[in-house]
This record gives sequence, structure tokens and C-alpha cells, in this order.
Amino acid sequence: MEKPCSLLVHFDKGSAAMANEIKADLEGSDGPAKADAMRRAISLLLNGETLPQLFITIVRYVLPSEDHTVQKLLLLYLEIIDRRDPAGRALPEMILICQNLRNNLQSPNEYIRGVTLRFLCRLSEPEVLEPLVPSVLANLEHRHQFIRRHAVSAVSAIYRLPHGDQLIPDAPEFVERMLASEQDASARRNAFLMLCACAQERAVSYLLSNADRVAEWPDLLQMAVLDLIRKVCRSQNRANKGRYITIITSLLSAPSTAVVYECAGALVSLSSAPTAVRAAANTYCQLLSSQSDNNVKLILLDRLNELRTSHRDVMVGVVMDVLRALASPNLDVKRKVLDLVLDLLTPRNVEEVVLYLKKEVVKTQAGDLEKGGEYRQMLVQTIHACAVEYPEVAGSVVHLLMDFLGDTNVAAAVDVVLFVREIIETNPKLRVSMIQRLIDTFYQIRASRVCSCALWILGEYSLSLSEVESAIATIKQCLGDLPFYTISEEGETTDSTKPAQPVVNSVTVSSRRPVVLADGTYATQSAATETISTPSIAPGSLSSTLNLRSLILSGDFFLAAVVACTLTKLVLRLEEVQPSKVESNKACTGALLIMTSILQLGQSSYLPHPIDNDSYDRIVLCVRLLCNTGDDVRKIWLQSCRQSFAKMLAEKQFRETEEMKAKAQISHAQPDDLIDFYHLKSRRGMSQLELEDEVHDDLKAATGGFTKDADDANKLNRILQLTGFSDPVYAEAFVTVHHYDIVLDVTVINRTKETLQNLCLELATMGDLKLVDRPQNYTLAPESSKQIRANIKVSSTETGVIFGNIVYETSNVMERSVVVLNDIHIDIMDYISPATCADVTFRNMWAEFEWENKVAVNTVIQDEKEFLNHIIKSTNMKCLTPPSALDGECGFLAANLYAKSVFGEDALVNISIEKQLDGKLSGYIRIRSKTQGIALSLGDKITLKQKGGS
Repeated sequence: MEKPCSLLVHFDKGSAAMANEIKADLEGSDGPAKADAMRRAISLLLNGETLPQLFITIVRYVLPSEDHTVQKLLLLYLEIIDRRDPAGRALPEMILICQNLRNNLQSPNEYIRGVTLRFLCRLSEPEVLEPLVPSVLANLEHRHQFIRRHAVSAVSAIYRLPHGDQLIPDAPEFVERMLASEQDASARRNAFLMLCACAQERAVSYLLSNADRVAEWPDLLQMAVLDLIRKVCRSQNRANKGRYITIITSLLSAPSTAVVYECAGALVSLSSAPTAVRAAANTYCQLLSSQSDNNVKLILLDRLNELRTSHRDVMVGVVMDVLRALASPNLDVKRKVLDLVLDLLTPRNVEEVVLYLKKEVVKTQAGDLEKGGEYRQMLVQTIHACAVEYPEVAGSVVHLLMDFLGDTNVAAAVDVVLFVREIIETNPKLRVSMIQRLIDTFYQIRASRVCSCALWILGEYSLSLSEVESAIATIKQCLGDLPFYTISEEGETTDSTKPAQPVVNSVTVSSRRPVVLADGTYATQSAATETISTPSIAPGSLSSTLNLRSLILSGDFFLAAVVACTLTKLVLRLEEVQPSKVESNKACTGALLIMTSILQLGQSSYLPHPIDNDSYDRIVLCVRLLCNTGDDVRKIWLQSCRQSFAKMLAEKQFRETEEMKAKAQISHAQPDDLIDFYHLKSRRGMSQLELEDEVHDDLKAATGGFTKDADDANKLNRILQLTGFSDPVYAEAFVTVHHYDIVLDVTVINRTKETLQNLCLELATMGDLKLVDRPQNYTLAPESSKQIRANIKVSSTETGVIFGNIVYETSNVMERSVVVLNDIHIDIMDYISPATCADVTFRNMWAEFEWENKVAVNTVIQDEKEFLNHIIKSTNMKCLTPPSALDGECGFLAANLYAKSVFGEDALVNISIEKQLDGKLSGYIRIRSKTQGIALSLGDKITLKQKGGS
């Protein structure tokens, strides 16, 4: 609909006959029928019908009615009809209504008075309101709070009209006088809000004069007080800041949780003193433990995270209070808590934090937790991060976590084994106990990836004679008896019932003579039966020690190659530490037998898939190495692998350190900034919090804390020209994107010598954008300007378009003039920010996400790394591929990029490019996401930017 509307009711459009029926019912004397007719008339009007013939009927027959329902419906009718003529003046018939409204305002019935006052809040015609002003003011002193409450709202609405200060020039005085004696909470709130909006000085004066009693006020009024304090302190004048902080501090103990939450936010925005920040943090932590709603918990954790970014030293003291939120069953809450705690670790609290996390890990073993495996994985990752940053705590948790190497949640078990691998390298003191623990628990491991990593650890870090021999014995025990399958002549039967025989399943294959099976098909019968020996264990059972045998017989030859490499390393190390040559040769022979058995199994036809070439070559290499060992080869196998791993860890640590250095930004004060010296100030009558606040303000001034961000200096780059210089109306917009909101500050300039009437900025959106409110009409004097603000809500990460026009009227031209505006494109870059994730997480998301956008590389840039850096800069993403993996010149480059949107959406990008013989780059950029919008928008952005443009 074109007109603004405060009421909307669906109704099927009627006919002329229906209008006549309504008119007949309105002229009757039956009250319920008259009320029903009014309802139908209002519904028709709301759905576009005009019904001009009804107005006089309603004036004659409905106005005199004393039925309260009919009177209420009459006010709704008056609210939605056109009360102005085409020239913008009030219709003369509206004067007929004034006497009825005055009578209602003086009615002995409180309900009629109240709904009439509420109706006056929506009237904007001065001609109608002027004769009603005395009656409205008289209702400010009515004995019933319902009427006083709406009388204040009516006075406020009238006073805020374009010429409202002429209708009620003394409105602020009346309201202030009423506020001093008012007892009703809603009426006091309405009165205080009126003073805040129309006479801020009076509101501030009232607040400061009653500062000692604010804590006793109702919560509605306390919320209004906090809004006023924010509004006043947002200006540069900080004269009464100390008194405002005292008021907020007194409200921190209010019974209303909403007031307490707003107090904490207001306190942090006003002061950066440690006492103020600590009070806000404690308040958030109390709410975190007392509120059961998960959405509230997530919001509170966001607030605590904001405090952490600017006041980390103070936040460190509440880390244990934050950890108590892990009692929530929601995984998102747990994840946010753990991320926040990781950023608050210090040498003083790390042991306490790890001890608490250790208890949480033990709780996950109970099995009654929902998604216990996933939660355990999060805990393991957090403990891993703690131990990497503070190695001294690793010893207290690593042995507990090693019990979870056989976890049924494979992801959690993988995280544990990666943690063990890193700690055993960085903490040499724990090596002996960790190796022994790993050997003791190895048989429990059921996942192939975990087995592979555990075998690598055994091969690299088993150094003493007893460790090497125990490791070899454990691997042999987990592999079981050799060979993996047996061949017996025809006539000899394999007795699977003998307890000494691990052979339980026999498969007869490869035959010569045809036989008819039970289903009528032909098969062949062989002269020899070949039996695959498999362990008789129940699926998922942890009691069996033959885990390696089960995995290899399921066709996992990569694991078989890892077993061969581990045995090779162990035998080579045994030759160094074992004085007896006989024992060394015996171990070497046993390892060779295992490898040849694996090769024999891999080349047989009894498994669904034969051994792959890579695993075959690796096992053959191990066999050759054990048969003929040289010093150079021995050095490569026993030292180089471990050195490469240590180098990888050092590079990871260096990269994280460099990132932390880059994040630490140093702000400088301007040469002409004013600095107040704290020691020269008067301290009389100031509380400790006020003193701290003064000191921190001075420190911030000295260190540049009050200087604006560098982005603010480039505001001119965000101004968009909407019309041409030759248009009669010039318009330009400054676009501010803040998470879910887009604010357009449009400056409109009348470049003509005429007055422009009913000038309106009409906007429309395309994409997931929604206009919040329709800008109103304005009158622009010749060569004057007007600031118009439009708010737009964003619901997803997608490139949106805002388009529209400016419509106005002049006295010379009867028709309305239109100036079409340039389109405003909302950039996806405003919604996404660089983020990091583990390689495993990236691969999992890449496999899960269904939307892919494939963009072919088409660029004039000829260097692979330069092109990668250009894409990273253009898309505001982070490269997950480490710099070491991008070193060198090979004519080919592959990298993964990652970013997160403000809506929590993940954006994954894979770049694969190759340099052609002519020097040009070719390849593809693949974008994957869970939603279509972000994949398409990011693809369009890359297509636009990849050629090397700005």
C-alpha cells in the first residue's frame, strides 16, 4: 500500500451491495449490528476501498452512540480514513468530529477517555488537535492512572509534531510537574521519555536531583534512565559522568535482570576503569549462571568476548566464573565458553583451568550426556591448545587423555593422538611415560587414522632397548598369527573349533569342477581350499587385541604400509641399542616375515580390492632396506622424519606469534591533543570508581585511545552519488553497514529557486534486504538541504541492491516530479571477515557443503603468488595453506581460503592455478558454502576482481 498504515486486517473485497448493507446497519438502532457494520467498513477501508458515502452516515448515526465497542471502532475508523484533501489541508468534515472527541475526553467513563487519548497520539492535523489541547492537559491530573498514562503519551505526540510547540508551548513544564507527583510506573516512564525526547535538560535535572532514589524506581523507569544516560554521555560533554556512573553502579543490584544487563553495558560504554569493567564482567557472569535460555547465554558470552578484546587483564580474573557455563547442555554455548577461556589463559590460572577441563572430560565418560563424544572432542582440542601454550600442564592431562585413544568418536580420538604427538616432541621429560602408556593402550585403538599416527609415534620416539622391544612385541600381538590366510590340500579340513586356532572363517575359492548350487546357479569346486584367517571378535569390542589384523584384513593397505615403516624404524633402532646381534637378526627376520605376509595378502584374490601401488612400493622399499642397510639411509629413517616434524611445529609456533604481533596495534596521540594531569585535579567528593575513571580517560587521551580508527578517515570513500549535478535535486548517501543493519544517511539538496513540497525518498530493495520504515515527506526551501536516514535489515550474506527515486511537488507544476536514483550495491565484503579453522574441519565442511561455484581463472597477472595475494585481498579471506607449502617456483599453486560471515555462515575457497608455456595463468577457483547466496555473490566478486582491478 502507498500510504502509511498503523493497522492491518485481511478482508475479501466487497461489492457496492455490501456497502449499502453496511450503511443500512449503521442507520439502525441495534448496537451489536452497528458494531459489526463498523468492523466490515474498517476492513474494506484497510483493503483499498474508499467508501466516501459512509462518512456522513457515521457522523449522524455512530457519533451519538454510547456503546463502548462502537466508540472504539469509530476511533479506528477515524484513524485510517483520509483526513486531508489533495492540497494537504485537513478536511472540513473533520471539524464535525472535534466536539465528539472533546466529549470523549471529558467522559465519566475511564475507558472512553483512555482510548480517545491513545487515538490522539496518531493524529497529525493541528486544526483538529488545537481545540482539544485544554481537555488533554486536564487529563494529566485525572485520578485514574490509566488516563494519566495515555494523557502523557498524547501530550508527547502533539508536542513532537512539526508545529507542536505552538499547540502546547508549556508541555515540558506540565509533564515535569506531573512527574514530580506521579506514582504509577507506566505514567512516570511515559512522562520521563517525553522529557528525554523534547526537553533533555529537564530530564537530566530530574534524574540528578533524584539520583539517590533511582534504585527504588520501577524497572520500566530504570530502563528509560539508562537510555538517557547513554544518550547524554554519547556527546562530547562528560561533565556529570562521575554521577552517572554512580547511578549505574547502584542499579547493578536491581531485581530486574533486564535492568542489570543494560547497566553492565552502559557502565562499560561510559568508563574503562578496571573497577567498572570488573563490575560489568561479574554482572555478565552472574547472569550467565542464572539464566537458562541458551540465546541469552550466547548474547552474554558475546558481551564477555567484547570485554576480553579491550580489557583482557580484568577479564582474566573471572575465567573460572565463565567456565561454570559449561554446565549448559547446549554445544554452541560450550564452544563459545571454551573459545573465550582459551583467550584468557595466563601462567597463574592455566593449572586451575586445565584441572576443571579434566573433570569435564571425566564427566563425558558417564554416557548420559547428549553428544558426549562431540563435547569430548572440543575439550580435547582446548586442553591441547592449553598444553601447547603452557607445556608445564601437559603432564597432568596427557595420561588421562590417552585413555580415549580408543574412543568410538573417531574425531575425538584423532584429536587425542595429535595432541600426544605434539606433546611428546615438545616435552622430552614426558617421553618415557607416554611411550609406555601408548604401548599399554595401543590394543584399544579401533580407528585406522589413529593407529597410523600412534604407530608413527612408536617408531620415532621408542629409543631405549626395552621400549623398542615392547613396541615390536605390541605390534606383533595386534597383528596376530601369520600368515593372514592359509592354504590346505583337499581332504584336509581346518578345525575352527580348536581354541589354539585363530582361524575362524574359511572361504573356498578357485575351483575346476562345476557344481550346482542351491539356487540353481553354477560354481566351481577347487582341489585346494584357501582360508582367510580373521579374528573372532564382536564388532566394536575393545577386548580383542587384534585391532591391526582386523583393519588390514578389511583392505586398509595404507595402514599396512605404516606398520611396515614402523617396524623398519624399530628394527634399525634395535640394531643400535641391542648388543646381541642374534636378537637383532631375529627381530629383523620377524619384521620381514610380516611384510611379506602383507604383500602376499595384498596380491591374493581374496580381498575385494588388491593392494594399491603406493603401499606396495613402500612395503617393498622397507623389505629392501632391512636386507641391505646403509648409513645414509639409516640416518634418513631414524633422524630426518623427526627433524621435519620438529621444524613443522616450530614454523606453526612462529606463524602464530607473527599473527599475534600483527594484531597488536599501537595507537598514537595527536600532537595537539589536550591532556589533563590527574595529580593536579581536585579529588574532593569523588568515589574510587570516579577517580579510576578520570585516570583512565587521561591515559586514553595520552595513548591515543580516543582517536578514531583509520577506517573513519576514509569515510569519503563510502559516499555514493545518487543523482547528477544537473538534476533539480542533488542527493548523495553515506552507507554504514553494521552486522544485520544498513543505515543510509542521504543528504538531499534543493538546487532550484522554488520550494519543494511533499518531497519523499522512495526506496526499494532486491535480495535479502528489508526496508524497516518508509521515510516521511518533507518541505525543502530554495537551495536548502535535508538529512534523511533510512534503515535496512539484512537477513543473509548475499549481494543486495537498493534502488529508488525522489518524488516532489512544486507550486508551478501540478504533476509530481521524479528523479531516479543510482542503484546502491551492498558489497558482500561488508559481511565476511577472515577466519581460521583446522585442515580436518575444512575438509569435512568441503565434503558436506552442497553449493559450489566454479570460476575459471582469467587474469593478466602472471605470477602465481601475486595472483593468490590479490584474491585474498579482494575477497577479505584468510589463506589456510602455510607459507612453507607455497614456497618455491614450480609453475603450479594450490591454496585454501576461509572466511566467516556475521551470520555464522562459512565460505570455503580452493584456488588451483598453473602457469602455461606462454606465461599466462590458468585454472579454477572453487567456492563452496552451505547457502546459495554466499557462493554466487563471492563468485561474482572474484570474477569482477580477478583481472587485477581495484
